[in-house]
Amino acid sequence: MGYRAGDYDVIVIGAGHAGCEAALAAARMGCETLLLTINLDMVAFMPCNPSVGGPAKGHVVREIDALGGEMGRNIDKTFIQMRMLNTGKGPAVHALRAQADKFLYQHTMKETIEKQEKLTLRQGMAEELIVEDGVCKGIVTKTGAEYGAKSVVITTGTYLRGKVILGELMYESGPNNQQPSIKLSESLKQNGFQLARFKTGTPPRVHEDTIDFSKTEIQPGDSKPKYFSYETEYEAHSETQLPCWLTYTSEETHKIINDNLHRAPMFTGVIEGTGPRYCPSIEDKIVRFADKPKHQIFLEPEGRNTKEYYVQGLSTSMPEDVQLNILRSIPGLEKVEMMRTGYAIEYDAVVPTQLWPSLETKLVEGLFTAGQINGTSGYEEAAGQGVMAGINAARKVQGATPVIIDRSKGYIGVMIDDLVTKGTNEPYRLLTSRAEYRLLLRHDNADLRLTPIGHEIGLIGEARYEKFLDKKARVEAEIVRLKETKFRPDEAVQAMLAECGSAALQNTTDGITLLRRPEISYGHLEALAPSPVDLTDDMKEQVEIQVKYTGYIEKQLLQVERLEKMEKKRIPDNIDYDIIHGLAMEAKQKLTKVRPLSIGQASRISGVTPADLSILLVHLEHYNRVTAAARG
Repeated sequence: MGYRAGDYDVIVIGAGHAGCEAALAAARMGCETLLLTINLDMVAFMPCNPSVGGPAKGHVVREIDALGGEMGRNIDKTFIQMRMLNTGKGPAVHALRAQADKFLYQHTMKETIEKQEKLTLRQGMAEELIVEDGVCKGIVTKTGAEYGAKSVVITTGTYLRGKVILGELMYESGPNNQQPSIKLSESLKQNGFQLARFKTGTPPRVHEDTIDFSKTEIQPGDSKPKYFSYETEYEAHSETQLPCWLTYTSEETHKIINDNLHRAPMFTGVIEGTGPRYCPSIEDKIVRFADKPKHQIFLEPEGRNTKEYYVQGLSTSMPEDVQLNILRSIPGLEKVEMMRTGYAIEYDAVVPTQLWPSLETKLVEGLFTAGQINGTSGYEEAAGQGVMAGINAARKVQGATPVIIDRSKGYIGVMIDDLVTKGTNEPYRLLTSRAEYRLLLRHDNADLRLTPIGHEIGLIGEARYEKFLDKKARVEAEIVRLKETKFRPDEAVQAMLAECGSAALQNTTDGITLLRRPEISYGHLEALAPSPVDLTDDMKEQVEIQVKYTGYIEKQLLQVERLEKMEKKRIPDNIDYDIIHGLAMEAKQKLTKVRPLSIGQASRISGVTPADLSILLVHLEHYNRVTAAARG
């Protein structure tokens, strides 16, 4: 028989990247929170890449930070290398990426959780949901402990019915030989949830002392690194950064793989789960891109105090002997020793169209899911969902309305809307191309977009909010000052323009007009007419981007205004689509399944046409008139 082990406001199952953010957010919002994990030594573990950030993913980390989450602060304390990617392109795709000291990252996050008031971290395996009259009331663990809760968040990553596949070898396991979670999967099914089967994989790890770095290209960090968190001070880091190294697969690599495809689980039918399109295994790459003579391989250190190197680009589930042969066919790795083999892992995921945009499930009230269980891939996508699920689980307890981030306000909003509206038939990865308003959703302005929300819900403190308002005011004032500052065609101005390869001035002009010239930077104008107010590099960058891209930004803001009109047209939750005359059968089925909250969300469901939307709008007008008349 079980026993009552405690009662909480919020219980979070799983302490990966989603679980950590969810639990911290709920506790910081004043809820008594329990964070339950299979193994206390695996809190915030990185079973795959020892890195955080990159295109779209780096934007999400900044957004998590702007909302008051932890991932940005934690990676800033524990990185071993920081690089800004895509600097040759426009600001919309600039992306920060950090190599993590994976062990320090874990330990620092665990320490933060242990010190957090109102948050209890405990080891245990959740096996059953307590559901009464369609409401989640708590959980039961493997040891029979019953915990009561007003909200429950499931963030089980790849542990649900996890199965590791390595060549001909298959066994039930979570990542990195951890225990899998079997019975929780069954509990979800018993409560009516539809599950999908997905797959992901990881590459082998090799010993640093057996790599010949002279045959590889060095990839150093930035000399003056930027940070993910808006709170991190530049002086905080004095340690030298560790480089990564670039090499390539060879003709021999491709031959070894092709000769052994009959032993590859990917091609023998052993793997049932759908794998990630944007992070394919090396055997999948060789087959799909047979015309490419070579593929990039990055060698990444896993930390300062370990000899393990991560072989990025070589994800594989080939047999162990084949993996070693593949490694030794790569320049620089001819004598390499493999410390851990790569493997594939299959796991259960919840079909995400069963969720509201708040990440609460439609089937069971008070139950939320976040992270890879929702069909995503990546630590950052998981953490972004985690912070939102934690916020909304807490708000559910507090009787407040859920926080939903619009597609025009954040990549987190794009991701969640994609998942709950369109679903996903493969592990979902965020890409900048998924965001139609990506010029508004830049890496540099996440604080301007989301800090007010973080402050309003209580995750951003007064001191930080005051600092944010000061930054905003200084940027706006500087743009006004540049507009009012006149540059005459005198010797100093003409010399600066000539040096930049820019046309000479014929007449006096203002600073804004000059700054809009592609070859002129804020630094050029600052040298001639310095600001009387002290501006940080961040503020100067913000001024330059807002001025240079103002035309494009204004166009996107007009599109957003149109979108907001569609989002404001709410659809009642109890609407019966089957009785709406003229709706196509596919539209009826999709609308009934997703149950969109607005016309805007309905417009993004695949299979719902503009004609269907017109019929739906007419029906809603009639419905609203009848409802208003009934009220009196």
